[in-house]
Amino acid sequence: MPEPATAPVATPPATPAESAHWKRNLAVCVAGSFTTIVAMTMLIPYLPIFVEQLGVDDRGTVLRWSGIAYSATFFTAALTAPLWGALGDRFGRKSMLIRASLGMAIVMSCIGLAQNVWQLVGLRLLTGLLGGFASGSTILVASQTPKERSAWALGVLSGGVMAGNIVGPLFGGFAPELVGVRTTFLVSGGLIFLAFLGTVFLLHEDRKPPGHKAARLQRPWSQLDRPGVVLVLLGTASLLMFATMSVEPTITLFVGQLAGGTSHASFGAGVIMALGALGSILTAPRLGRLADRIGHVRVIIGCLTAAGVLLLAQGAAPNVPVLAVLRFLMGAALGGLLPAITAAIRHRAPDHVVGRILGFSVSAQYVGQVTGPLMGGYAGAHWGLRPVFVVTAVVLLAAAALNATVHRSHLLAE
Repeated sequence: MPEPATAPVATPPATPAESAHWKRNLAVCVAGSFTTIVAMTMLIPYLPIFVEQLGVDDRGTVLRWSGIAYSATFFTAALTAPLWGALGDRFGRKSMLIRASLGMAIVMSCIGLAQNVWQLVGLRLLTGLLGGFASGSTILVASQTPKERSAWALGVLSGGVMAGNIVGPLFGGFAPELVGVRTTFLVSGGLIFLAFLGTVFLLHEDRKPPGHKAARLQRPWSQLDRPGVVLVLLGTASLLMFATMSVEPTITLFVGQLAGGTSHASFGAGVIMALGALGSILTAPRLGRLADRIGHVRVIIGCLTAAGVLLLAQGAAPNVPVLAVLRFLMGAALGGLLPAITAAIRHRAPDHVVGRILGFSVSAQYVGQVTGPLMGGYAGAHWGLRPVFVVTAVVLLAAAALNATVHRSHLLAE
């Protein structure tokens, strides 16, 4: 049974599968996730340019196809994440990372050969179908790291992912001018292939014997002691990504509104978004270590509350510098959330179904990533920019209240 939240998490001694290679595996997963995220996000600045090169002329149509092409990967990734998690439980998580890195390397290289937007969208769909290195790394790290250090390790991994999200668009801003747009996709494929080589030769998985066949064939939810608790955590992960991504479409316009003009709004928005990611990078390992020590649920509730309050403050920001400081602080608060949520789910899932359950967590996050920008864009268009921050703050504060209520009813006891 889980330990009470009032005391530090106590776990039995780590099994050999947890202790033998987990530090090296963590390093490989962080490096591989950083590399693949850089390769995947570097296309953001020049995706509309590539769509134009594929024969789309009208500006509105270019933006529409760019949005479809970019979202396509998240769509198929959300659908297939539980499948890859289940196959990882059965055949090993290293094999899933090898599949993801090799598949992404090939498909990303092929995107540079696309002749029309239909081929581009199809290849982006295939990228999501075959990919998932970062999410696969999360499952491997969560399952093989000693439980008393799982949130810290996931925080380190999250920092690597966030760093990739910063470096990728920056690199994509100048790479096409150096080598050309199509060649940049080959560069992306080459970067992901490096992650493939590192996974094959450096990552070592001590596979535990698979569970009894009858247990594997049962629905994973039936094997959880507290499935309702896990559902709350999955919903929290989805709401977190929903709220985080809902403000993305409005940041540039809001910066222009605060600055009194849009001449440098794009640059200012980029800096502000980077500051938020930097805050997450700095705090993710530290908040993960704190969650391992005082309990994951306490960190989840505290970070959700802090982020909600900071979002309300952003909606009332009087100028760009204040907004930048608030975004940095909110990024710092958000840094520990996904690692703590993932670690809390992992603690409640048996080893033989942990991949499937964490696969559902990945899908829930993708749902939030897709629906968040849609809601933010709609709310901003109909209600104005400042109300978007208020709505997203309410979502995070409601998630904090839900977790606190369940925690008080002893369902989320550590």
